[in-house]
Amino acid sequence: MHHILMLSSSRASTEDYLEHAVPMIDAHLAKASVATTNIVFIPYAGVTIDYEEYTARVSAALPGKNIRGIHTFDTAREGLAAADVIMVGGGNTFQLLQQLYANELIEPLQDRVNNGLPYIGWSAGSNICGRTIRTTNDMPIVEPDSFAALGFIDCQLNPHYSDYQPPNHNGETRDQRLAEFCQLWPKTPVIAIREGTALTKYGDDITLVGALDGFVFIGSEKLPITTGTQLNKWATEQD
Repeated sequence: MHHILMLSSSRASTEDYLEHAVPMIDAHLAKASVATTNIVFIPYAGVTIDYEEYTARVSAALPGKNIRGIHTFDTAREGLAAADVIMVGGGNTFQLLQQLYANELIEPLQDRVNNGLPYIGWSAGSNICGRTIRTTNDMPIVEPDSFAALGFIDCQLNPHYSDYQPPNHNGETRDQRLAEFCQLWPKTPVIAIREGTALTKYGDDITLVGALDGFVFIGSEKLPITTGTQLNKWATEQD
């Protein structure tokens, strides 16, 4: 029943906000088998931007779509119940997950999306679609009740993936950080997607879309995945 779009980022290179995402979002909504009149936006990942401004930014980037922030409803659960589509923006993944727990949205959101509610997320909003948020790039500025996320894909995600290392920079690379996770959880795949790309999940089928290839980290291996590839085999524990 899943109908999920997981964008790596809100921008690719120097483009405008959500510019590359518009065709992906439109195609995603066109595939939906339910009305797409009421899009409810969850801005909880925003920290340095308030919820009203964040919602306005998304609305401006997606003209012609009826987008309402979940914070404007009497309760978050009421907002979720009113949604024909749920949209979750980027920012800080720890803050996002903490607010989902605080507003008692985890199980209701899982239930609705598992039963076909179209879901669109980017950055942190994609990260929470995995098993946990242990492979986010963000600082733990708050402490959620748990690192357990929505689990729409039974593996880990790493949006904004980059293997670039600035000259003379001595900090850990992204590959090293993901290798640390894989050292402790060697049977759990991590799907790493570059900016400008996305994962889709329709039913049980998970596909990498966009112009750039990605990677799967599993155990000590880093395996390339090409755009258009179905990734079903990586969405579960490996033997």
